[in-house]
Amino acid sequence: MPADSALDHVSRVWARSASILVDRGEGAWLYDMDGRRYLDFTCGIGVTNTGHCHPTVVAAAQAQVARLIHGQANIVYHRPMLDLIEALLPIVPAGLDTFFFSNSGAEAVEGSFKLARQATGRPNLIVFQGSFHGRTVGAMSLTTSKTTYRAGYQPLMAGVFVAPFPYAYQLGLSPAAAVEFALRQLELILHSQTAPSETAAILVEPILGEGGYVVPPDGFLQGLRQICDREGILLILDEVQSGFGRTGRFFAAEHWGVVPDILVMAKGMASGFPLSGIVARRETMARWPAGAHGGTYGGNAVACAAATATIEVIQSEGLLANAQARGEQLRDGLSELQGRFPAIGDVRGLGLMVATEFTRQGRPDAALAQAATRAALARGLLLLTCGTWGNVVRWIPPLIVSAAQIDSALHTFADALASASA
Repeated sequence: MPADSALDHVSRVWARSASILVDRGEGAWLYDMDGRRYLDFTCGIGVTNTGHCHPTVVAAAQAQVARLIHGQANIVYHRPMLDLIEALLPIVPAGLDTFFFSNSGAEAVEGSFKLARQATGRPNLIVFQGSFHGRTVGAMSLTTSKTTYRAGYQPLMAGVFVAPFPYAYQLGLSPAAAVEFALRQLELILHSQTAPSETAAILVEPILGEGGYVVPPDGFLQGLRQICDREGILLILDEVQSGFGRTGRFFAAEHWGVVPDILVMAKGMASGFPLSGIVARRETMARWPAGAHGGTYGGNAVACAAATATIEVIQSEGLLANAQARGEQLRDGLSELQGRFPAIGDVRGLGLMVATEFTRQGRPDAALAQAATRAALARGLLLLTCGTWGNVVRWIPPLIVSAAQIDSALHTFADALASASA
């Protein structure tokens, strides 16, 4: 713990994975006040996709600060928001063309289901086991990845129903059987708990984030799309963590060719500036009455300028291709480690959204996962755990990560595992 009297006045509600007093960040590196550097494979939980302080993003933000910092969206239009919309239109799923901007992922999630309820006139929502959608009361009511996020806050928002996610490794099923099971159970919920006529939306992360970095097998998202189309239910995809190049595509849903009715985005959107948003079809947004939703800071001019620059960097520097190549390198290296350390029960992921799940005698091994991340931290590598039991190490390097940095992280993790397993 760094010595600083102000630390005594920081709320302890923040659960900490490290206690570094950081001085600056550059690319894939963080530097503490003593000049020690850390290879940051957390990206501020999937936020700094272009790396720390990318020069193009910094320049865009600096230029905007000198022109306009805040132009409230109820009062004025400003060029940075319009520029961002023009940059987003070619990359969001086809047909989605009308935007609302907020500050955080939780706010965007709240906006998405408020829109769904208004647009359909229906009250209920279906989410999936292991999901994480945020910490505000509404978003927390949709979150099922850990009781930690809900304990002490009951009663939560009504009208929320939870369906199984096709987590094949956890279920002990083949990928196809896991999809069949999950879709069958969803149909059961629609026949036994919330009728389609009272269900506004199905909300799902295309890849479970905090719930374990679980990639759904082929057919699951397509099955959700078919059910929603059949029943007039809106499909909301929460791409807060999986968006903006994280999986090697701008949005993870592109891997399955699924277009949602509402897309939720945040985290990597503005390279560290607080910005989130939702996008839907014009006719859907038109059912949201003026004044039915809002926010003071949403679409902040500086954050919008940073987001436009972020998209430019992802495109001009080939970061989608780099995420694919470096992700394959990372998964191959972790699979090799799996052969040496049998406690690694599963290696999975798309692009640079990668997980190693630790088990012992068929049970989650959170102790080893957490010991390994602590040992990695001591060796200068920042990693995070996730999953309901905390037994999954998630790998979230920036999209600018190099092959040499991936190799270095793998070598460090191997040393950390050897130490933690001794």
